[in-house]
Amino acid sequence: MLNHNSNVSVAKDTRFVCVRGAREHNLKNVNLIIPRDTLVVFTGVSGSGKTSLAFGTLYAEAERRYLESVSPYARRLFHQMPVPKVDEIEGLPPAVALQQQRGLPTTRSTVGSVTTLSNLLRMLYSRTGDYPPDVKFMDSEYFSPNTPMGACPVCHGLGRIYDVTERSMVPDDSLTIRERAVAAWPTAWQGQNLRDILVSLGHDVDKPWRELPKAERDWILFTDEQPVVPVYAGFTPEEVREAHRRRMEPSYQGTFTSAKRHVMHTFANTESASMKKRVARYMISRICPECHGKRLRKEALAVKFDGRDIAEMARLPLKQLAAVMERYATGKAFKKKEIESHPERVAVAQQIAQNLYARLSLLLDLGLGYLLMERSSPTLSPGELQRLRLATQIYSNLFGVVYVLDEPSAGLHPADTAALLRALDKLKAAGNSLFIVEHDLDVIRHAEWVIDVGPGPGDQGGQVLYSGELPGLSKVSASSTRRYLFCEERMPYREPRKPHGWFILEGIARNNLNQLDVAFPLGVFVTVTGVSGSGKSSLVSQAVVDLLSARLGYEAPAPEEGEELRRPEPVNESGKITAGMENIKRLVVVDQKPIGRTPRSNLATYTGLFDHVRQLFAATKMAKARRYDAGRFSFNVPKGRCATCQGEGSVMIELLFLPSVYAPCPTCHGARYNAKTLEIVYRDKNIADVLAMTVDEAKAFFQEEPPLQRSLDVLREVGVGYLRLGQPAPELSGGEAQRIKLATELQRAGKGYTLYILDEPTTGLHPADVDKLMIQLNSLVDAGNTVIVVEQDMRMVASSDWVIDIGPGAGDEGGKIVAAGPPSKVATIKESKTAPYLAAFIGN
Repeated sequence: MLNHNSNVSVAKDTRFVCVRGAREHNLKNVNLIIPRDTLVVFTGVSGSGKTSLAFGTLYAEAERRYLESVSPYARRLFHQMPVPKVDEIEGLPPAVALQQQRGLPTTRSTVGSVTTLSNLLRMLYSRTGDYPPDVKFMDSEYFSPNTPMGACPVCHGLGRIYDVTERSMVPDDSLTIRERAVAAWPTAWQGQNLRDILVSLGHDVDKPWRELPKAERDWILFTDEQPVVPVYAGFTPEEVREAHRRRMEPSYQGTFTSAKRHVMHTFANTESASMKKRVARYMISRICPECHGKRLRKEALAVKFDGRDIAEMARLPLKQLAAVMERYATGKAFKKKEIESHPERVAVAQQIAQNLYARLSLLLDLGLGYLLMERSSPTLSPGELQRLRLATQIYSNLFGVVYVLDEPSAGLHPADTAALLRALDKLKAAGNSLFIVEHDLDVIRHAEWVIDVGPGPGDQGGQVLYSGELPGLSKVSASSTRRYLFCEERMPYREPRKPHGWFILEGIARNNLNQLDVAFPLGVFVTVTGVSGSGKSSLVSQAVVDLLSARLGYEAPAPEEGEELRRPEPVNESGKITAGMENIKRLVVVDQKPIGRTPRSNLATYTGLFDHVRQLFAATKMAKARRYDAGRFSFNVPKGRCATCQGEGSVMIELLFLPSVYAPCPTCHGARYNAKTLEIVYRDKNIADVLAMTVDEAKAFFQEEPPLQRSLDVLREVGVGYLRLGQPAPELSGGEAQRIKLATELQRAGKGYTLYILDEPTTGLHPADVDKLMIQLNSLVDAGNTVIVVEQDMRMVASSDWVIDIGPGAGDEGGKIVAAGPPSKVATIKESKTAPYLAAFIGN
């Protein structure tokens, strides 16, 4: 058996990949031999360096070599990864990366386009569809809402039109214009300016809006005219009239803009996310009256196949679509008369249907039969998107390739993991190598070769502890993975807590939930389980959050930038809270959205601990002598930051045919501050030195600062002690962002009666880190709060107080409560797909 200490000369054998001197991120000059044509799993605690090895080194080098073989011009079209820090890699084949990533940023990207099913379906309708007599033959482009030929001319292929109405822009018509009845207009000076212009134009700004003539209201709200008039700031209407009569010199000339023009122009042109969100509140969306939401021209929608237009076909769950295509693929759907009269058309339809059915079968094998072809990519989970791309790769029949996958089991129920493993085996059997970064114990046990990186996170990791066949890992005492794989580390049994009340919802309708009644126990740890697509997130992250937010008077969660008009209009949503509000005073949703979108947002600024750090520096003798306040030590403030890089710490160097390089700023050398600011030191460290510290290092450095100790302790306890205080937000994974949010919440004094909601918080976590997370979540419950977690990790489910299992299947086959109760009870329910996996875990 080979392991990482084997003589590197074997790498001359093309059956192996040999790595020498890998130093990417925290890797400590790693030498490694990896067998090809094998399913290899890279594992280790969060932040240990496994992703740096698999993606940052192996995949980055494979991509670099491939791009060197294409023309310099073509190279510009690729997003190129940085050149990895490694001495040499031998025996490395071409590589394909299937990374965890959120849905694509446009609603025009769908399940159908990601899997290429849409292309085949359009071809099917174009070549073999039933055309009405008055519709001429159309190429496949006419069946796409993303082309000028196919898109509905009214909604431009979006299926919805977006507009403003009097009601949306004037929510309270009892107010006067002076009292800001036109809420859609800007606040502060610009809004006052528009009101002053109306006075100059002779409009009554002190009469209730509802009493103004309709023609006048419509002009104020919707006109495209932009008259320029003299404005007399601060004058009453009578004084303005007098000033006009006497031809007084005005304060300035003002240009009028209607409320609609302001909203539409701001939404289309502003670069401010907050401004865009503000005006989006006054916009409404509705189904396009021309295409009725189908996004296509009437001519394309007139063509039918199997009695459906192409939009109706794309709205079938993939499982139903496969059933339709199977009938045509096998020839059972064709009538004898049709075969005799149009044999060519039948042959084409059968061939396309066979191709579609083969692709759909792969998606069904991966547990994705509940998805619709028209489902937009932004609404998919990272795990769903990765499995769609995996199916496409399996169908491509490539061989001799290295597939590098990032946690393909993320978000998967154990029942779906078995299907995933079968798909991975197909890829390997086709003659490919699979390098998988993974924490799931079932996937690790399935591997033929395991590479364990560690022993700890960050600077404590970066070493290959073991490389070889799975049984050998049991002898590596430094491995955290070993303790969980070989059942040495078990969660001690704890008697489930007793609820102190019940939170009851009735008549919930969301997605596949249909008039569902559900009761959540309060004051305990609740996990909600079920196969992928069963309705867990629809219940918890949507219905519970929406209804509870409304009852507590919270605003709906703000959409991410660019999402304002992507959200579908609620369809038949219903439900109400019937009991339990007396035991819930506050709602906290800890999601995996980024803590910021630019490098200026980081762990230290988000958690608030940086405020105290800056105050410590401002309190030093030298800072006081120079009259530096705490603001001086922010890299977002001109007086403290480096003028060359504007506090970014790096500058981008554009290279015409190579990837753009981010080099340390030549002035501050990456410190982000100007020289004068860096002269101030606290215990021999300047502010840049502090930001470069990991949480673990900062814990030791600030040992005499109790306010900082509390923040740092909690960050370490949720498993992010390896992150730097100044780690930029874009570098954080969704799981890391979620744990930072949780740590920020844990710092606050717990008053009880808070409901915490987390959606799959174990994503990206090693079992050892899951244990740390469980301790923190249990501490919230012990303080008198309720924690509800959507989760697939059976270790966490078995340790909870109450389990609600949704199912039994996905999509239309789910949406029901299959089982509810303590884990030991749910594990005995035969109808539950979760039960056997939970029972096996409890039995360990």
